Amino acid sequence: MSDFNKPIAQNKKANHDYAIEETYEAGMVLTGTEIKSIRNRRVNMKDSFARISNGEAWLHNMHISEYEQGNRHNHEPERPRKLLLHRKQINQLIGLTKQKGYTLVPLKVYIKNGVAKVLIGLGKGKKKFDKREDLKRKDAKREIQRAFKDEQLGR
Repeated sequence: MSDFNKPIAQNKKANHDYAIEETYEAGMVLTGTEIKSIRNRRVNMKDSFARISNGEAWLHNMHISEYEQGNRHNHEPERPRKLLLHRKQINQLIGLTKQKGYTLVPLKVYIKNGVAKVLIGLGKGKKKFDKREDLKRKDAKREIQRAFKDEQLGR
C-alpha cells in the first residue's frame, strides 16, 4: 500500500461543508521539528484554510504540535506555511478563487516519497439544504448496506 493512501491528517469537515471540484497536490515549506511532528502524526487540520497572497499559496491555521524532543528552536504550532505549487497552478487558482463562493480547502496531509504533501481542494460552499440532502443520502445508503448484510447472514 502506498503512502498516498495513508493520510497523516484529514479534514473530515471539508467534504461536509464544501463541494470539492478539483484537487491539487502541494509541498509545504517546513522546519526540521515540524516534519518530525508530522511523522509522529501530531497534526490537526480542523480550522485550516489556504489562501493566495502576493502570488504565493499559504496554508493557515494548521496545527502541528511542537516536537517533544525539540529544544528552544522548536517551531510555532500554528504559523502560516508556504505551499509549493507551480506558477501555472497558482495563476489558475487565483482566477478560480476570485469567482463567487470558491475557496481553497486543505483536505489531507500525507508523506509521499519521504516528503510531506498536502492535498488542497477547490471547493464551493454548500448551503444548509445541500448538507441535509447529503446526510439523507448517506443514511439511506447505510440502511441498504445493513439490510443487505442481514439478508446475507440469513436473519
